[in-house]
Amino acid sequence: MAFARRMASIFLIPLLLLAVGLGAGCSGPDEATASAAEPVAGTASPESSQAASVTPSTQSVAASGSDSVTSETTESETDATVTGTSYESSDKSITISRVQTGEGADAVTFYVVDILLAVGTDLRSAFSSGEYGGREEDTSDIALANDAIVAINGDYYSARDDGVIIRNGVLYRNVPARTGLAIYEDGTMQVYDETEVSAEELLADGVWNTYSFGPALVADRDVVDGIDSYEADPNARHGIQGTNPRTGIGVIDADHFVFVVVDGRDLGYSRGVTVTEFAHIFLEFGCSTAYNLDGGGSSTLYFMGEVVNQPSQDRGERSISDILFVG
Repeated sequence: MAFARRMASIFLIPLLLLAVGLGAGCSGPDEATASAAEPVAGTASPESSQAASVTPSTQSVAASGSDSVTSETTESETDATVTGTSYESSDKSITISRVQTGEGADAVTFYVVDILLAVGTDLRSAFSSGEYGGREEDTSDIALANDAIVAINGDYYSARDDGVIIRNGVLYRNVPARTGLAIYEDGTMQVYDETEVSAEELLADGVWNTYSFGPALVADRDVVDGIDSYEADPNARHGIQGTNPRTGIGVIDADHFVFVVVDGRDLGYSRGVTVTEFAHIFLEFGCSTAYNLDGGGSSTLYFMGEVVNQPSQDRGERSISDILFVG
């Protein structure tokens, strides 16, 4: 189906956070473990079989982090129309929204990026310093170096020496260890067990990028069992449970992706979310599959030259090893 016809069929997903009881969280590789959090205001108890919904305040947010939307401009070289919250061209549609829910100690703020591509391989990965194993850099620096329109931090592969690492169709590491994410050239996405599928099979099947962190949040349009006890690295100095800032990716249909970045560790603005709460955000936005990437101080959203969210590190962004981006 032509990209223009597909664009005409897109509908806006209601911007609601489906709140759930206490669950698991995600932190970066060297972060202190956060204390257990209270549920989002209006959440169901953990014993409830149906999670309650709360309707947050939803805003389009400019790349500068303000509430204002910049005037629309058109870039003739790329035939793209750009505002502070969106990018539209003949082969890409990117829209950013800020979602807020709760108040006081239960306040949560997160950003949702709706991405529709004509070509699945336009969702790319990039390494810090331009090479595998390169010196770590901030998300924004890696994004700028790769002419990214929008970018999020990746899985921080350099913090571990295992996992299956395929980036832009090239295999860099093949040490199966955990639940991984496979993004295919055709714009689809699946979670998989690294110990059961070989890297050679992945490449033969058209895998474009893999990520090795986790957990898998959503599969077959349902929350994955056991995510409240998952650890990316059982021997890590800090686990990923608790309430933290988060970064993740989901897919709605082929070539239709969703980035979500949750701010956290700032009571009154955003406490962060548990992994279970994070999974329900992706479900609420219509994702059939979703995966948790490195979070905590690493969680960063970049758009058109600016960091959009509020990273929790005192210095701002954390230097990392890789990003996902659309350029």
